Amino acid sequence: MGAKIEVDSLCKRFSSPASDKPDLLVLDSVSFAVNTGEFFAVIGPSGCGKTTLINILAGFVPYNAGTVLVDGERVNGPGKDRVVVFQEFALFEWKTVLDNVAFGLKAKGLSKVECKRIAQRYLEMVHLADVSDCYPYELSGGMKQRLALARALAVDPQCILMDEPLGALDYQLRLLMQEELLSLWQDTGKTIVFVTHDVEEAVYLADRIMMLTALPGRVQEIVTTDLARPRVSQLRTSPRCQELKQYLWDHLARPPLSRLDIIGNKPLAGKYTRYSV
Repeated sequence: MGAKIEVDSLCKRFSSPASDKPDLLVLDSVSFAVNTGEFFAVIGPSGCGKTTLINILAGFVPYNAGTVLVDGERVNGPGKDRVVVFQEFALFEWKTVLDNVAFGLKAKGLSKVECKRIAQRYLEMVHLADVSDCYPYELSGGMKQRLALARALAVDPQCILMDEPLGALDYQLRLLMQEELLSLWQDTGKTIVFVTHDVEEAVYLADRIMMLTALPGRVQEIVTTDLARPRVSQLRTSPRCQELKQYLWDHLARPPLSRLDIIGNKPLAGKYTRYSV
């Protein structure tokens, strides 16, 4: 598998409206690559630039320096190869469930019949076919999030960029949605970049986890989650899983690595792939 997304020396500053105040450096020298078909998680302290990074990958926000490539092409704006799923569902409340999913398909110029066929297929995939004639305000939080996923998948993007999409759900519903998301990812083979504040969620879902430092966001480390799938039974019982979660918590707010770190005087070399900045 080759790299689907390549980011090199990315920097982003936001200008202050007050002329006497310096620009705010949000992301500094961020470099990483996401493989085709990979589930890649991004974690870091609040305000470290995770959402800004997603918006840059989506093409919504310009950057000041560095390079951002998708399939070798420079990102200069939004593209059909990328969709974003936000924490806020961003659904059209005045459109039916079916029409919400079909909206992006119509924008691609497909016929009404084809739009309906594809929309129904993805509603079946997320178990919402029975409510296709309902409106978003009639759905539960979990159903709305599944609808947002169906709408994203229906336009057949290469990359799905997710900014804390499960953050607003209660704990039990969040666990169920994590399973749904994994199932959809495994069925479709899409490349996913997933921002979360939840270390356990990152360990459960991701192939690799990138930790950003506190503002300005820099790549502290990229950790490979070498736990076999499915992982649900390992979250509470696997010593390896507990060790990885503790490692992430312990190092999340620390400066970038400059030496071999240890857990309980036990070297981690060979267990996790990581990169220092």
